[in-house]
Amino acid sequence: MRVTELRFTKETDASRYTLHRGDDLVSVLDYRDDGRTVAMTRAYTVPTFRGHGYAGELVERAIEELEQTGDRKVVPVCWYVADWFEENPSHRGILSPRP
Repeated sequence: MRVTELRFTKETDASRYTLHRGDDLVSVLDYRDDGRTVAMTRAYTVPTFRGHGYAGELVERAIEELEQTGDRKVVPVCWYVADWFEENPSHRGILSPRP
């Protein structure tokens, strides 16, 4: 179930997605975009907000946005993102094939 009081943003200039709860930044997902793939390099939740599923919510929203755009594949460099795909196999179609 999605928590509605959360605000999801894509900060293209900083190459990151963010999740805020009210005015508080709770989680960040860093990425590198080469025009064909988006390498998700680091998922981070502010320590005082850990344990509430914010990183998972952030990854889910980022993946859904990329799926809607449909012009990029994802490379899960970060272990957390890789684990998220293991737990959410219905989204594996967006994964970049391994060389």
